[in-house]
Amino acid sequence: MDDLNESTIKLIKETLEKIRPFIQRDGGDVIFDSYEDGVVYVEVLGACVGCGLIETTLYDGIETILMEEVPGIIAVRLKQDKEKMKAELAKLKEENNKNQVE
Repeated sequence: MDDLNESTIKLIKETLEKIRPFIQRDGGDVIFDSYEDGVVYVEVLGACVGCGLIETTLYDGIETILMEEVPGIIAVRLKQDKEKMKAELAKLKEENNKNQVE
C-alpha cells in the first residue's frame, strides 16, 4: 500500500470517528471496512441493520461528509455491496476504454 493510500485511509477513519457519535445516539454504528478505487466500504451495526433510513444515512450523511473531508472519495457503499460495486466500476472502465479507442 502506498503512502497516499495510507494517508487517505487514516483520514477516512478519522472522519468516521467524528460521525460515529451521531449514529450511535440512535443505537447504530458504522465502521470502516476498506477503501478501493475511490470507494469507501463501511459496515453498519446495531439499529442501522435493516433500518429503512440506512440509505439516507449512508448517502446523504456519511458519503457527503467523507466526500467533503477526504480528497479522492467518489462513493461510500456498504461492505456487502463490494463485489457488485467492483463489477460496476470494471464495466464503466471497460466502456470508457472502448470509447477512447473509437
